[in-house]
Amino acid sequence: MIEKALVGSKKYWFWVLFLLTIIFIGFVCYLYQFKIGLGITGMSRDVSWGFYIANFTFLVGVAAGAVMIVLPYYWHNHKVYGKITILGEFLAVAAVTMCILFVLVDLGQPMRVLNVIRFPTPNSIMFYDVIVLNVYLLLNLICGWTVLHAEYKGTKYPSWLKPIIYLAIVWAPSIHIVTAFLYQGLPGRHFWLTAVMAPRFLASAFSAGPALVIIAALLLKKVANFDPGEKAIDSLAKTVAYAFIANVLLFIFELFTAFYSGIHSHQAPIKYLFVGLEGHAEWVPFMWAATILAIVGILLLVIPQTRKNETTLVIASIAVFISCWIDKGIGLITGGYTPTPFETITSYRPTLPEIGITLGVWATGFLIMTILYKIVLEVRASTELVVKYEGIVYKK
Repeated sequence: MIEKALVGSKKYWFWVLFLLTIIFIGFVCYLYQFKIGLGITGMSRDVSWGFYIANFTFLVGVAAGAVMIVLPYYWHNHKVYGKITILGEFLAVAAVTMCILFVLVDLGQPMRVLNVIRFPTPNSIMFYDVIVLNVYLLLNLICGWTVLHAEYKGTKYPSWLKPIIYLAIVWAPSIHIVTAFLYQGLPGRHFWLTAVMAPRFLASAFSAGPALVIIAALLLKKVANFDPGEKAIDSLAKTVAYAFIANVLLFIFELFTAFYSGIHSHQAPIKYLFVGLEGHAEWVPFMWAATILAIVGILLLVIPQTRKNETTLVIASIAVFISCWIDKGIGLITGGYTPTPFETITSYRPTLPEIGITLGVWATGFLIMTILYKIVLEVRASTELVVKYEGIVYKK
C-alpha cells in the first residue's frame, strides 16, 4: 500500500517538499551540533534538559492521547469512531517517532543510547521509558497497518490482532506515567516533586492528543473530502473538554498547595513562570499566553453552539494544543530548573540551531503523518468504489 503515497496533487507534493526543506534545515543544524557539541544550545550545567526534552515530554502525551479514540472503538464498540480510529493510531506512530528523535538529538553522542540495551539498569526510570516508547511504537504500527490492510482487501482484520489491540490500549497510559515518574521522582526539584504529576500528564495527554486528531480530521475534510462523521467529532470534542478541564483543575490544586502552605520553595517556580523572579521573567509572556488560550479553549468547548461549529471547534482545539505545549513543554522544564538547589537562577533560552533542529524533528513527524494519512485516504477511496449487488462484488 505504500505506493499510494507516491501519487497526489500539486498541493500534496508542495506540502511534502516544504516539510523536506524544513527537515533538511534541521539536519544541517544537527550536523553543526554533532560537530561542535551541545554547547551550541542554551543548555548548561544547571539546565541540562531544554527545548528538546520539553517537546519530547509533550509529544509523549500526544501519542498516549490517541488511546481516547482507540479504546472506545475497540473496547466499547463505539462505532462512531470507525472512520477516525486509524488517524489516532497513525498519529501515535508519528508522535512516538518524534519522541525518539528528540531523545537522540538531546544526547551529545547519540550512539550512547545503545548503552541502555548493552547495560540494562532495571532500577532506572530511563530504562523503562525506552522500553515503553519503542513497544508502543511497534504496537501502533502493527495495529494500524494490519487494520488498514484488511480494509484494503475488503476483509475483517485477523483475530490474532485483537489481543495486540488490547495490549496497546493498556500500554498507552504507561508511556506517559513513566515519563511523569522521570520528573516527580527527582528530589530537589520542587516544581516536579508532586504526586499529581502523573495525573496531570494523563489529563493533558487526553486533551492534546484528541485535539490534534480533531484538527487533522477537519483539515482532511476540507482538503481531501474526508468525512470523519459529525457524531465522532462532537464526541471527541467532549473528551477534549472534560480532559482539559481536569488538567486545569489539577494545576489549580498545585497553586493552592504552594501558596496556602506558604512554602517558599514550592512558590518560587510558579512565581518565576508567571510574574518573574529576581529580575528573571523570560517565560512570563508564554505562560500567560498559555493561560489565555486555556480559557478560550474551555469556553469554546463547553458551550454547545461553539463546540458543534467546525470553525470555532478548530480554534478551540488549536488553543488547547498550544496551551498544553507551552505548559507541559517549556513551562514544565524551566519551572523545574528554577531556582536551582543552591537557590540561584540560571536563565535558559533555546538558540537558533536548537530551534532549527526542533523544527526539523516536528517536520519529520508531520511528514510521517502526511504519508500515512495519504495511504489511509487512498485506501478509503478505493474501497468506496466497491459496489455490492446481490452478493456479487463489482469494482467500477
